[in-house]
Amino acid sequence: MQLNQATDYAFRTMLHLAGLAPGTVVNTQEVAEQQSIPPRFLLKVMRLLRHAGLIRSYRGVEGGYALTRPAREISLLDIVEAMEGPVAIHRCLSEREACNKHCTAECPVHAALGRLQAQFIEGLRQNTLASLLAENGVSRRPQ
Repeated sequence: MQLNQATDYAFRTMLHLAGLAPGTVVNTQEVAEQQSIPPRFLLKVMRLLRHAGLIRSYRGVEGGYALTRPAREISLLDIVEAMEGPVAIHRCLSEREACNKHCTAECPVHAALGRLQAQFIEGLRQNTLASLLAENGVSRRPQ
């Protein structure tokens, strides 16, 4: 399993925004340049993050993007789900009828994958943008 490139760009974008002073609006050109993200691809990422309610867009000459809530309230899980949908490491965990064995009872692999998925989701949930910045000694940049 591998997260897609758009999700990696979303992580970089959200960390960039989280590193700014609260309420700072930044344009896509700055994010693209500082995070080495192709500008056209960044627009797609921003659209998905906005649709998920993680960022807000502002129009006009001074327009751009900003987080919708504090960095301590946005987790890696929020970003992964915004970009890739609900976390499901195997289809049988989200669709019971996806099992091609057609068994009525859950197999040992199903149970093990269920536990691993729950741990993975909890790990993503516990890692917020603020905690990641703090772990790396990054403080917010002034406006």
